[in-house]
Amino acid sequence: MPNNQYLISDIQRIIRAIGNIRHEYTISTLLTDSRRISNPSEGLFFALSGRRNGHEFIAEAYAAGVRNFVVKQGPEIKVPEANFLIVDDVLQALQTLATYHRNRFNLEVIGITGSNGKTIVKEWLYQLLCNDKNIVRNPKSYNSQIGVPLSVWQINEKNNLGIFEAGISTTSEMNKLEAMIKPSIGVLTHIGPAHDEGFESRNQKVIEKLQLFKNCRLLIHNYDQLIDFKTHIKAKTCFTWSTKFKQADLYVFSETVISKNFYLRAKYKEREIECLIPFLDEASVENAIVCWAVMLAMDYIPVEADKRIEHLNAVSMRLELKTGINDCSVIDDSYNSDIQSLEIALNFLNQQNQHTKKTLILSDIFQSGLQPDVLYKQVADMISIKKVDKFVGVGEALLAHKDYFDVPEKHFYPDTASMLQNLRALNFKEETILIKGSRSFEFERVSRALVQKAHETILEINLNALLNNLNYYRHKLKPGVKVMAMVKAFSYGSGTFEVANMLQYNKVDYLAVAYIDEGVALRSTGITLPIMVLNPELSAFDKLIEYKLEPVIYSFGLFDDYIKYAQDKNVLNYPVHFKIDTGMHRLGFENFEIETLCDLLEKNPYLHVQSVFSHLVASDASQHDEFTLKQIKNFEKAFKQIEKTLGYKVIKHICNTSGIVRWPNAHYDMVRLGIGLYGVDAAVKASDGGLQPIASLKTSVSQVKKIKANETVSYNRSGKLAKDGKIATVRIGYADGYLRAFGNGVGKMMIKGVKAPTVGNITMDMCMLDVSGTDVKEGDEVIVFNDQLRIEELATQIGTIPYEILTNVSQRVKRVYFYE
Repeated sequence: MPNNQYLISDIQRIIRAIGNIRHEYTISTLLTDSRRISNPSEGLFFALSGRRNGHEFIAEAYAAGVRNFVVKQGPEIKVPEANFLIVDDVLQALQTLATYHRNRFNLEVIGITGSNGKTIVKEWLYQLLCNDKNIVRNPKSYNSQIGVPLSVWQINEKNNLGIFEAGISTTSEMNKLEAMIKPSIGVLTHIGPAHDEGFESRNQKVIEKLQLFKNCRLLIHNYDQLIDFKTHIKAKTCFTWSTKFKQADLYVFSETVISKNFYLRAKYKEREIECLIPFLDEASVENAIVCWAVMLAMDYIPVEADKRIEHLNAVSMRLELKTGINDCSVIDDSYNSDIQSLEIALNFLNQQNQHTKKTLILSDIFQSGLQPDVLYKQVADMISIKKVDKFVGVGEALLAHKDYFDVPEKHFYPDTASMLQNLRALNFKEETILIKGSRSFEFERVSRALVQKAHETILEINLNALLNNLNYYRHKLKPGVKVMAMVKAFSYGSGTFEVANMLQYNKVDYLAVAYIDEGVALRSTGITLPIMVLNPELSAFDKLIEYKLEPVIYSFGLFDDYIKYAQDKNVLNYPVHFKIDTGMHRLGFENFEIETLCDLLEKNPYLHVQSVFSHLVASDASQHDEFTLKQIKNFEKAFKQIEKTLGYKVIKHICNTSGIVRWPNAHYDMVRLGIGLYGVDAAVKASDGGLQPIASLKTSVSQVKKIKANETVSYNRSGKLAKDGKIATVRIGYADGYLRAFGNGVGKMMIKGVKAPTVGNITMDMCMLDVSGTDVKEGDEVIVFNDQLRIEELATQIGTIPYEILTNVSQRVKRVYFYE
């Protein structure tokens, strides 16, 4: 049997599981997510418990073809032909199996950890060393307690070098990762504030990270960072680098910018050496120095190290979702192609429901370590499992193996140029297109041809941050409490199906929209979650029923309208929601109306009360806590009366975003997550680090002008500079959502790391910034808001709230969604 396959009976022995083996199976694939099933016949599903209980998804994995499971308890239902290996700790079992697998191979392993730069250093070391070594490494940033065992499981007998990164968020984690990775060479990247919140101090975090290197023969690190930690370094030998201390093995004493490259000079073994780095930003330069040190420590001659580093390519760790031509959606991963990241990208493709047709444009895959026949058979099988409808293969190797691909529609071209020449014949229309290419194929040309041309001002939406925020609030809920995500108003300006797809994939329980047409739009793009409509209109009740949308009834007039409609259309037991007004005085039944409402609900065959809810007026404000308690009390009185009348339980919910944090005793059956999903919550301090802003609004400089003191700028001659200087005209105005209130120095944008105030009135399509003393030129990027210049700051500038800043970003501003 190949050494990357195991009998299920052998795995039972390795992880010390109990349970009867009904059928002997061969296992080659480890599965932890029922939504990402590949090779199910040889898959082993680990029912992990974390944010969600993996045991709840056994039936889903079984339906996908999985027959082998590692569980904490056996299933309550009969599952024929399946094996259940029962263990005390499912995650520990996964790690035990990975450790066993790692120990079967005698290969050199580089283990990488740090606060920042782990993934970039790993990918750059792969670029630098892959010509000499058959390398196995983490896919993307799979560096967690789950990601590391899945990464280590890839090791096979052809590999002679492993490069694995390890990330931790608290104590007692690194020893487990060290046992699985078992590095012989250690690399410590930049130490910064990331994940500080999981430790008592920065020092404790550093000491914990150093556990990865306790059995290393060699540790490579920045001399400066570990001056105070010498007693905690257990590696046999260290190779150090520094830009400050001459005693370092690699002392970088000179840094010069030459033609958009960073030219470094250093002392190494008593002689001067040099290195040209093809990047200018500080983080990239530091990461490149780390790679330089690793190559020298591994006995590469300085000239060869310099030659290879000079040709490093930028690492794109994110998939970008953009609006394409002919009503297509385009997922752009045009600089990265390997078998592991292909599977991740295909999973993201399958999350998209806005189009029924799924398309993959793929280039030849290089440096896989596999024979072409084996590699492209794996690729073809993966594409088949992921149910790709249309496949476009670009490259001589794919062309040579075209018969492997069983896809409803397939096309092959020897190179990118020939594919682009035939672009019209490919007839891309109303489909989701994943572009996945090795860098040499220059698939950015394909992306440019397929992406809809748009206004240069861009709103970037970070879907990873969205998921982080969702999980931040989920962790605050008791088991069984549902989450309703508010996606009204174009998801607070962040997008419709793009956000909803992410929420559906990550199994929120409900969505809420303001109007029926918003719900129709979501249904039309493949969203199947229950959708509550806050403001249903009588004129659109037909669409309400047709698209299975659930109305909120908040008044007797609306109640009568709905019942008359249901009687006329013979609609019985349709799910509806009732809103109770406990103090907002916007919409809803007041306390004195509940008894009358109950009379109308009693034995009413036309509706089924799905939920009863109310809205907290000031859940984030401690000065109004007494009023909030009164609201909660009134709500409890109302829903108890309604449930008694109905004779059945309903879903109760009153907590909005801030209520989730401040009023845990009022979570009831469900909470409504709104602005917090998008990274803003008045009840959560930004310094807590729990929430991440999901949106970055960016524009660019159209022109730079020199202005004399007291010369006027913009309409009505409203702007002036106090002394001679210069202004930058940028491509954003009030038609884009940058309100006129930001004019005349009130608003500030970030350019070249400096906050530049506005000058004069904001115009419809543009505005001017004071960039005096800053090296600004046409085309430079300008940040309107992001995670540093937060929307809360912009809201304060003009005396409004973050909701208004987000929802004001106009539809003509191009949205780009990215997922790392």
